[in-house]
Amino acid sequence: MLFRGQKIGKYKILSPLGSGGFGAVYLAKDTWIDKDVAIKVPHKQNLNFTELLREPRLLAALDHPNIVSITTAEKEDQLFFIVMEYVDGKTLDDLIAEKAPLETAIVVNYTKQIAKAVDHAHQQGVIHRDLRPPNMLVSEADVLKVTDFGTSRFLEIAAHGTTVIGSPPYMAPEQFAGKAVFASDLYSLGITMYQMLTGALPYNAPAPSDLDKLMRGDLVRPPRVRNPDVPKFLNDIVMKLLAPELSMRYQRASELLLDLEDAYDARTPNGSSLGSLLHPLTPQQNGPNPNARRNRNESDQHDSGGFCWQCHKPMHARTDRCPFCGETQ
Repeated sequence: MLFRGQKIGKYKILSPLGSGGFGAVYLAKDTWIDKDVAIKVPHKQNLNFTELLREPRLLAALDHPNIVSITTAEKEDQLFFIVMEYVDGKTLDDLIAEKAPLETAIVVNYTKQIAKAVDHAHQQGVIHRDLRPPNMLVSEADVLKVTDFGTSRFLEIAAHGTTVIGSPPYMAPEQFAGKAVFASDLYSLGITMYQMLTGALPYNAPAPSDLDKLMRGDLVRPPRVRNPDVPKFLNDIVMKLLAPELSMRYQRASELLLDLEDAYDARTPNGSSLGSLLHPLTPQQNGPNPNARRNRNESDQHDSGGFCWQCHKPMHARTDRCPFCGETQ
């Protein structure tokens, strides 16, 4: 544990920021350049040096505005620590506790920022494995940044993560079997969206006796059941993210981004994108053409229906009545 006023090399500790299972984080001042930074001190200091460098090396491979950046890793007086960007704001967990359910525009905005961070990490072969609101920081400028890659790993060699690791309420079914894949992060994002929309988790940490129900999807009730104000398009997106079978889930964050862009654009004034409403940008900064998916062939659009809000089974896009339970949508 470090104390207020303590010096580690050129860094002066200002205050604790938080502590998790893998390390403690402190606000510190770089006294050479008079800049605030965040310092993460791993709890396990007795690991070999290569293992200690795993997280900072992984962070060094990521460079994205929605991911907390790393400055360096150092060792002073036998203490290993990581120096990172300091984000002056709150965790998404704090915002959910204060304001949930969040407005649709805010939910879409935050989800897009998280998805962009996840998409970038996945493109670098990195799976987070512990994506959840306490590991997401929201700045005063409403910029969301994903942090805490202590449980992350590269998947460029292995087919999947083989360690059962993560926070149980946010873990995808396959993670409990030690088979985390990129789509596992998207399941965790679905849980996070559910919390933003309802203020609650879809289920508590599943007990061993509940794992079969989790694998079948029986533990999840659609967010519209808890909050009738949730728009159907967001309800359907969340349920697709939380599909227990990998083949029914989004495989890439880029697919989620396209669906959010398409669905939300149809509901904003003059077809303006959410990004242009909240954060005006140039066309190049806005990223992919929001009409890209609309230009796909019509059959592709009709094949991807929503989910029944009652039994949350997949529906064809051309029908408004569930073929399984008969409920009208």
